Amino acid sequence: MDETPNRSMSANGKSSTKPELLVRQQLRNAGFSGYRLHWKAPGHPDIAYPGKRVAIFVNGCFWHRCPYCHPAVPKKNRTFWEAKFARNIERDQETRATLEAQGWTVFTIWECQLKPDALKDTMADLIGSLHDLLDR
Repeated sequence: MDETPNRSMSANGKSSTKPELLVRQQLRNAGFSGYRLHWKAPGHPDIAYPGKRVAIFVNGCFWHRCPYCHPAVPKKNRTFWEAKFARNIERDQETRATLEAQGWTVFTIWECQLKPDALKDTMADLIGSLHDLLDR
């Protein structure tokens, strides 16, 4: 079996990625500190406000198959990648459904939504929603 996918996947960090750090910085700048990282809720949300049951996932477009930018599937070992991506999507959906069933409000921020041309609008939407949920 080709070790390239395994090496590629293991080289990617699980937490404190650049997109996560950017979202956390933006939240702090907007006065939303007090979050917890990778909280012990289903799916271990990247950012969580456990007391208010708010979970924020910062998803990489490639690994989680962004519905906005539709990243390409690698040409080599296509069967492996398609199965891997399908399972990632399924797991994300299961996690969201479980959290929502437990009363959590779940937000997903996609990596492409954090590019300079989209960052302001993305964060304005998130922060507006958080004001409604966290300022109660």
